[in-house]
Amino acid sequence: MEEPQPQKKVKEQPIQVYQGAKRIHPKLAKGRFANIRIIMILATQLFFYGVPWINWDGRQAVWFDVLGRHFYIFSLVFEPADLLYLTGLLIVSAFGLFWWTTVAGRLWCGYSCPQTVYTEIMLWIDHFVEGDRNKRLKLDKEPCNFRKIRIKALKYLLIFIVAAWTGITFAGWFTPIREFVPAIFNGTAGHIALGTAAFYGFVTWLFGHIMREQVCLHMCPYARFQSAMFDHDTLVISYDEERGEPRGARKKTAERGEGGIGDCINCTMCVQVCPVGIDIRDGLQYQCIGCAACIDACDEVMDKMGYPRGLIRYTTEAVLKHEYTDQDIKKRLLRPKVVGYGGVLLAAVIGLAVGIATRQTMQIDVIKDRGVMVRENTQGLLENSYNLSISNASDKTQIVTAEVSGLEDIHITGMPPQGIVVPAGQLVSAPVQVNVPPEYAEKGSHPIMFTFRYRYEGQPETEVREIKEKSIFIGE
Repeated sequence: MEEPQPQKKVKEQPIQVYQGAKRIHPKLAKGRFANIRIIMILATQLFFYGVPWINWDGRQAVWFDVLGRHFYIFSLVFEPADLLYLTGLLIVSAFGLFWWTTVAGRLWCGYSCPQTVYTEIMLWIDHFVEGDRNKRLKLDKEPCNFRKIRIKALKYLLIFIVAAWTGITFAGWFTPIREFVPAIFNGTAGHIALGTAAFYGFVTWLFGHIMREQVCLHMCPYARFQSAMFDHDTLVISYDEERGEPRGARKKTAERGEGGIGDCINCTMCVQVCPVGIDIRDGLQYQCIGCAACIDACDEVMDKMGYPRGLIRYTTEAVLKHEYTDQDIKKRLLRPKVVGYGGVLLAAVIGLAVGIATRQTMQIDVIKDRGVMVRENTQGLLENSYNLSISNASDKTQIVTAEVSGLEDIHITGMPPQGIVVPAGQLVSAPVQVNVPPEYAEKGSHPIMFTFRYRYEGQPETEVREIKEKSIFIGE
């Protein structure tokens, strides 16, 4: 009988439940798509930083006055009652995103998403201060010394300036920025505005510099549900495996296809420039933000090798399967999902545009005073009291006059002779009284009609518009 063999001792190894993400230092990509990204970043930031400084008729042109409950967009003034238009805007944005994603994948992420934009700006600062990828990797491995502290201090100073000014600008969309900026330095800025600026500046630093690609990989919901809108005709960044495989290094003087290897020389430049650290050669991945840095890097290598561009390119799964070519646009655009999303988007845009174009700039509510239903005044007339709530949703002062009808010899008192002056973007409450002789108002309620006429201050009285509001008069 064989004796049992002693069991070998297995060395215990700790298992890491969570492993922190390694810092990605992408190489700076250069090429046509990198230039487009630069243009888009400059355009979006010129809009973001510049618009709050534009004035319009003596006020900030775009001002979301949350505390005052007014949103000013050039000549348009919106109030809480205009939430319908906000709903329309959200519908347009949602279906616009669905339609765009179905057609062109994540181009929004790659070129216009604030997270991508500020990550790219922070990478520009990294590259400007610390150098390109290899220099940054080498600097991180260096022991702490005066040179490293000096370089890091300069980088963080620039990052702080960008984050702080971004926070101040964001707050400037909600409070007049021409007053807010000087108030910061003389210590008179409001706590809410300062808190908003500090919070947004902190988030810019946290998401743009510290977390970077982690926001796209783990926090952004768009990356998770985009697959529901993708199909084999959606434009995405793809590696042409048929052309590139098998990969292999070769001399620059080697003939294309020599040794039975594909066009991919396995230089990993596409990985080194990727801001989220993926290898596009592994196929379509939800982490890909569609920035095309890998396309620029690969095209540059193909040019050096004398090979055709397009080993990595914007294309569709159907093209890679030879169902049609990249030039056949109709195959991609005229398909049910695209047409469906596009039709709903077009209808929503038209509906929103028509609604805004035809909206009344004056809203008037007639509120019956329930405290005293009816009383007899000093002239012996029956009197009902009302409160007029008048909202001017325009950027100009308007004059409102009123008449009342519905009973014989009925008239309105309490109105100023020149009419009620309603400043631009303001809500005015005006108490008025309606009088009727007792013989014409029997006991009970009687329907009456208020007719309001309004015009812009300075306009001729002939250029008036009219609003009618129903109410009731209580007889004795």
